[in-house]
Order: sequence, then C-alpha cells, then structure tokens
Amino acid sequence: MGTLVFLPKYKNYIIFLNISFLLVGCAFLIVHFEASDFPVLSTSEISASGISRFSGSLDCKVFLSLDDYKAKCFHLKSKNPCVSQGYINYLNIFYCKFGTFPQLGYCCMFLWLLVLFYLMGNTASEYFCSSLDSLSRLLKLSPTIAGVTLLSLGNGANDVFSSLVSFMGGGNGEIGLNTILGGASFVSCVVVGILSISMRKRRIRVNKSDFVRDICFYLLVIVCLGVILIRKEMDVWAAMAFSSLYVVYVIVVYVSHTRRKKCFELSCNSSNESDLTVPILSSIEEEDLSAAEEGAAQGSSEVVQVKKCCSNLISSAFFRTLIFILELPLYLPRRLTIPVVCEERWCKPYAVASVTLAPVLLSTLWNHQFGNVSFKTKLAIYIIGLVFGITFGIVAFFTTEKSSPPKKSLVPWLTAGFVMSITWSYLTAQELVGLLVSLGYILGVSPSILGLTVLAWGNSLGDLITNLTMALNGGTKGAQIAFSACYAGPIFNTLFGLGLSLVGSAWSKFPSPVLIQSDPYLLETVCFLAIGLLWALVVLPRRGMRLDGVLGGGLLVVYIGSMSLRLIQTLGSVKF
Repeated sequence: MGTLVFLPKYKNYIIFLNISFLLVGCAFLIVHFEASDFPVLSTSEISASGISRFSGSLDCKVFLSLDDYKAKCFHLKSKNPCVSQGYINYLNIFYCKFGTFPQLGYCCMFLWLLVLFYLMGNTASEYFCSSLDSLSRLLKLSPTIAGVTLLSLGNGANDVFSSLVSFMGGGNGEIGLNTILGGASFVSCVVVGILSISMRKRRIRVNKSDFVRDICFYLLVIVCLGVILIRKEMDVWAAMAFSSLYVVYVIVVYVSHTRRKKCFELSCNSSNESDLTVPILSSIEEEDLSAAEEGAAQGSSEVVQVKKCCSNLISSAFFRTLIFILELPLYLPRRLTIPVVCEERWCKPYAVASVTLAPVLLSTLWNHQFGNVSFKTKLAIYIIGLVFGITFGIVAFFTTEKSSPPKKSLVPWLTAGFVMSITWSYLTAQELVGLLVSLGYILGVSPSILGLTVLAWGNSLGDLITNLTMALNGGTKGAQIAFSACYAGPIFNTLFGLGLSLVGSAWSKFPSPVLIQSDPYLLETVCFLAIGLLWALVVLPRRGMRLDGVLGGGLLVVYIGSMSLRLIQTLGSVKF
C-alpha cells in the first residue's frame, strides 16, 4: 500500500491507465456528437431487464441474429438491453456510436477493461485492505483469525464482488460460477505450479499436516459444489449450509494452530514451525522481523537512490502538475468519498469531504437502484443523504486535527471506510461484469468463458505476484505462507464469495429454490480442479514435501489441458 510514492514503473503504469481513461472519455465525447441519445442504462431499463429476464433473453436471441450494425442499434433502442449489470450500455455505445468504425470501439473497450481491472484491484489494496487491517488491530484479533477472516476477505475481494454482481445483478450466474472456479484453478494450479518450479533449487519443504488439512477440506468443498451443479437447484437452507462450511474451516485452522503453538511452547528445542499453520497470515518471529527490517532499510536506501536519479526528470513544476492532473480522474472520486484515517495518508480536508460526500453518493446510488419510486421519495432520499453528509462533515471538521488522524472513536471512521470501499468495489465489479457480458455478445463468445479466463485471470494476477514475491524473498517461512495461501484463498472465495451469492439469490426466491444456470462445462472444470488437487496430494508427500518441478509441471499441464479443452468446446458458439 502506498507504493505510488516510490515506484517509478508503477507510476508509469498509473499514468498509462489514466491516459487510457482520458482517451476513452475523449473518444466517447467525439462520437457522442453524432447522436442525441446518451448510452447509459436508465433505471427503468435496469429494473425491467431484471424483472423480465426471460423475455430479455428472447430479445437478445433476435439481436444476435441481426447482421447489420444499424439493425442492432435500432433493436437496442427499441427493446430492453441485453445486459443488466452496470450503468453504461456498452452495446449501445459499440453499435450506435462506433458502428461505422468498430476498431475504435474495440480499442476503447479494451482500454476501459484495463482501467476497470486497475480500479477494482487498487480500491481493494489501497482502501478495502487498509480498513480491514485497521479493524483487525482495533478488534485485537489473533493472527490466525485475522488471516482466515478479514485478510482473506481483502485478498479475495475481487472474486467475491464479481460473484455477487453476477448472481444479484439480475444477470447470468454462470459468470460468477466460472469466475470463482477459474480463479481457484488458476491459483491452485498455475500459481502453485510457478511457485514450485521457481523454488525447486532451494529444496524447501512445506508443512505436511497443514497441506493435507487444506487440500482435504478443499476437496470436500469441490464435492459439495459438484453436488450443487448436478442438482441444478438450491434452497436457502442448503445455501447457508454450504456457506457455513467456512466457519468450520476457521475453527479447524484455529484449533490446529493452537495445538501447534502449545506443542512448541512445551518443546523449546524443537524446530521453529509453530507459526506456519496460518493460511494467509503468519506471526513472524522477532529475528525474522529484524532481518526484514534490515532488508527494508537496504531497499529504502536503493529507493532513495532511484528517486535521486529520477529527480532531474520530475524537477519541473510543469511535469509534476501534469502527473497530478493525470492521476485525478481515477484517484479523486474515491478519495473524496472513502474515509481514510491511517497515519501515512491522513489529510483533514479529504477526511471532511469524504464523510460529507459519502452519504450523498449512497443516496444517489439508492435512487438509481430503486428508480420506480415517486419523485417525492427520490427527493426525500437526496435530502436525507445531504443532511447526514453535512452533519458528519461538521462533526469531522470540529473533532479532528490537521496534523494527525483521530486516536479515539475510530470505529465510525473505519466502518465508514469499510462500507464505502465495498460500495466502490461493487460498482466497479458491476461495470466489469457488464463489460464482459457485452464483449461476449459483440465477439460471439459466451460470457461464461470470459469469466473463466479474462475475469478470473485479472482477479488472480495479484495472487500470483504477491505469493511468488513472498516465497522468493521470505525464505522457508515465506514459502510456507505463500503455499498455504494458494489453497486457503480459493477456499474462502468458494465458500464465502460463491456461498454468499447463492444465499442472496436463494433468499430472493424464498421459499422456492433458486435454479442454477446450466453450463454443460462447469462440471468439467470442477473435475479438472479436483485432478489438480489430487495430483498435489499424491505427488508432494512422495517427494518429501519439497516444492519442485514435478509438482509444478504437472499442475501446469492440468491447467493448460483444462483451458484448452474448454476453449475448443466453447469458442465460436454463443451459449447465454
């Protein structure tokens, strides 16, 4: 967090994304002058498409049978939109705005896809994880419980929100299922595979009992998910039972960690393995902390040298101003609506503005989501949001200092930051899912394959970078933590992310069961995922629990085989 200050390459990446954002906006404005209608989904369109999903699917079949972009544009204007997620009608933009030059439309959508991936990941890392970390410290949670609850939620936020949007947004639940399964396959096969191959020369062993525990529990989750897919329906009680399996997992992890810690305290001469049982977070020993601090000091000195070398390039006030302006479109809206109270990023004007504008944003989103209410009701909601915002702003102005964040009454601040981080993550996930579904219609590819590949890869790249860096730089303990995270993370995403989505979807249909969208290849993906887990369960103990090329190569072969078969089966056929 806060890497924008010292990483020039990361800064260049942010500048590219902001330029992409500006280019997309400029291209949209230029093309917008050729037509009078504004391609944003109205509330009535969203609610209508959510209510009459069956009739909308028939309209979309007619839409797909049209060849001319003018005919498709006319159909989109006269019928309900085929895509109900998000606030932007991407199909309308592509066929009605960029119909005469589709290449520009493809470029704009690709750049916008990168911007959305960045927004989703950056919001999770800079705001969401910061709030969770502060909450865990405030609540004085043990490292084990914090690791398998709050920090797991921070690591899997992208998959959780994508799944929620897919099921709860009136859209296709196949995207949520394929995203969760695609991300789980990528992490447990590709990330573990690359990690094992990268660590093969170091002959590092991982803890056997923790590995067997996580793998067996994950296989149990996969079996339960397979039963759900075979039945193709689920009531609210079954959904709650499936989701509550994660509570069982947390208890098992906590008990095993406690027993290991007691054994370590009774045997002072035993090897230092007591803290390796935490899937996501580990209590690092004091000597490890001192070594890490020395490495951080060396790294910071190198960073200072890099900054000195680059200082000549950014010395001019014009260049600094230009960078600041380029960062504003993606930074300012979130900074003005998400309260932040950490010491490094404290700014009283931003803090007062965020607590003032956050209720206004929530009231606006509420009115847009439930747009079938009367004008007086909408006006009342706006007034309530404005009154709360002004009240919070006045209180924040008179109770905070300019030099440092508040030390007392942190719960309201952290809760507000947590809620607004969720709001922005959910909004971004809505747009991301809506864009992928729209691209599926435009390219003639099933949205489920885009969820299995593009969305799953985009959400899981952070896990690959984080776990690989931790394993390469953290020694034996870092490798253990990274390896355990590759299984605990997907368990959390499947049980909590997918489970919560199923609970919400089943609750909306109660007492009738919710029907699971029939994708003929979902069970195939589950089977390949199980094969990868079984491969690791068989190979790793026989190799003395060493991470090597045999384990990693086999996992990569399983994943490549799964994706190749799925792409061959799905590409070229539209299955909505």
